[in-house]
Amino acid sequence: MTTHTDLPDFVVIDVETACARVSSICQVGIVGFRDGRELFAWETLLDPCDEFHAMNTHIHGIAAHHVAGQPTFAHVHAEIDRHLAGRVTVAHSHFDKGALAAACRVHARTMIETTWLDSVRVAKRAWPDLANHKLGGLARYLGIPHRHHDALSDARAAGWVIVKAIDHTGLSLADWMAPPRKPGAAPRAAADGPLKGERVVIIGEPRDGPLAHGIAARGGVVRTAVGSTTTMLVLADVGPLVRSDPQLRKAQAARLGGQPIRIVTAHRLAEMLAA
Repeated sequence: MTTHTDLPDFVVIDVETACARVSSICQVGIVGFRDGRELFAWETLLDPCDEFHAMNTHIHGIAAHHVAGQPTFAHVHAEIDRHLAGRVTVAHSHFDKGALAAACRVHARTMIETTWLDSVRVAKRAWPDLANHKLGGLARYLGIPHRHHDALSDARAAGWVIVKAIDHTGLSLADWMAPPRKPGAAPRAAADGPLKGERVVIIGEPRDGPLAHGIAARGGVVRTAVGSTTTMLVLADVGPLVRSDPQLRKAQAARLGGQPIRIVTAHRLAEMLAA
């Protein structure tokens, strides 16, 4: 067990369970991260006060004899609360959040008040081209050392997924925590202008953003998705999220199929309009 004196930017939790009841936590691992590095790690086996199912033991290797004499969830609740309460807590999917809540109910302990961030959601946005976003596959793809279904190793790997997603996309932790904004309607195209007749899709900026308004003011019709009538795709920036956007791949495929669609950056579009 290691301790920490600095406050983490976020903590990560992972649990293993003894049976199909999600409250049956038999191992918990917590890792804190600050400034892109691991700050502390804490883990323990737990007596789940429940039965062990063979399938669960086959997955994580923990059986009843491994937890004999270990603390129960009720005994470590205060320690878990100390690490998580009032902080951003990462978990890979919603399973750990649900298991923690269920264990609090079963053991008559107060719910832990924390702000959750799902690293699956982050990974899907940061690396949309991956076939799946399970933790084991992500760890291999990103070069993260990982021993699957060990709570501490799983927590550590999920934390590094967040660190690498921040580095890969340039989005901060606060950006990842912000709920996605639902864009409003696209602006109405002006009756005339240098972009009259263009059907434009923008990626990297909402359809009601400044770029869309500039295009509409010059006669261009702003659309949400690339289709058979699209004539132009505008990249608001050239960051990783834009380069991996499905609409870009769709536009590239349309061009290969003979559709006359131009793919330009916002900067290049501005140059074209100024010429």
